[in-house]
Amino acid sequence: MGAANVSRMIEEAAQKIERMEIRGAARIAKFAAETLKLCAENVKSFKEIKWAAERLLKTRPTAVSLYNAINFVMRCESLRSDESDAEKLECVKKRADEFIEWVDTAQKKIGEIGAKRIKNNAVIMTHCNSSAAISIISEAFRQGKVAAVFATESRPRFQGHLTAKQLKELGIDVTLIVDSAVRYFIEDVDYVIVGADTITVNGALINKIGTSQIALAAKEARVPFIVAAETYKFSPKTLLGELVEIEERSGEEVAPRELLEMGIKVRNPAFDATPRDYIDLIITEVGAIPPEMAYLIIRDRLGYAELWEDEIKLSPHHFD
Repeated sequence: MGAANVSRMIEEAAQKIERMEIRGAARIAKFAAETLKLCAENVKSFKEIKWAAERLLKTRPTAVSLYNAINFVMRCESLRSDESDAEKLECVKKRADEFIEWVDTAQKKIGEIGAKRIKNNAVIMTHCNSSAAISIISEAFRQGKVAAVFATESRPRFQGHLTAKQLKELGIDVTLIVDSAVRYFIEDVDYVIVGADTITVNGALINKIGTSQIALAAKEARVPFIVAAETYKFSPKTLLGELVEIEERSGEEVAPRELLEMGIKVRNPAFDATPRDYIDLIITEVGAIPPEMAYLIIRDRLGYAELWEDEIKLSPHHFD
C-alpha cells in the first residue's frame, strides 16, 4: 500500500468515526487499534503512525475509550529508546493486538460478573446501544434470569433500534419505547443497565444524552442503576482536573431544514453527565465496584504519571 493510499485509508477511517458509521465506545476503541495496526503494517516511518494517531484522536472528543486505545497502542517501552523505526512499528502492532484482545475479552467478563447481580425473572431497561450492557443482559438471559427488556429509542440516531434488534435475535422479549416514556415505565423495571462513554475520577458517568434523566427516574423509583464499563473507558485526564468535553452534533440531526433556515437555534448534545450519587454499581472486567472506586481503576489499570498528548504533540505532518 503506497503512502497516498495509507493516508487515504486513515482519513476514511477517521470519517467513519466522525459520521458515526463506527459507533459505540468499545467499537470505536477497537477500530482505532485495528486502524493503527494496519497503518503500521504499511508504512516505514514511525512519524507516519503518529500522524495517524493524531487524526483519529480528533474525531470524537468525548469518547475516552478512543483516547485510551490510542494511548495504549502508542505507549510502549521501546518508543522511549533509540530503537529503529522498524522495531517501533513492530511494537505498535504488538500493542494493537493486545488492546484488541482486551476489548474482546472484557465484554465477556463483564457479562459474567454482571449477570450474577441480576435476580430471577428480572425486567431490565437499557438505553442507547452498549455492547457491554448487552453482554450482561444476554448472559443473564442465558441463565434464565431475564423476563423482558425495555429499550429506549435513543434519539436522534435511534441506536436503541439496533439494541432492540440484537436482543430480539437472542430470543428476549423486547419492548421499544420513546425516550420520554422512561418515567412512565420505570415502575415496571427491576434494573436499569447502561453502558459508558467515559467514567471520571469521581465516579460520574458520561454517556448517551438522556442517561442522566433515566438515572434520576431510577433513583426516585428505587430501581438499581447499573453501569457496564470496560476499564479503558475510565478517564486518566480527569484525575488532573480536565473536564470531559461534551460533543455537540449538527442541528440537522434533530430539526428539519425549514426550521433551521428560519434562524431557529438547535442544541444537540450527544452526551450528558450522570452524578455518581445516582449510580449503584459499575461492572468492569475486573469486578463490580462502587463509583467511588473509579480512582483506583485509573491508578492501577491505566496509570496517570504522563498523558500521551503531552508526549506526542499535534503536528502538521502528513504522509509524503
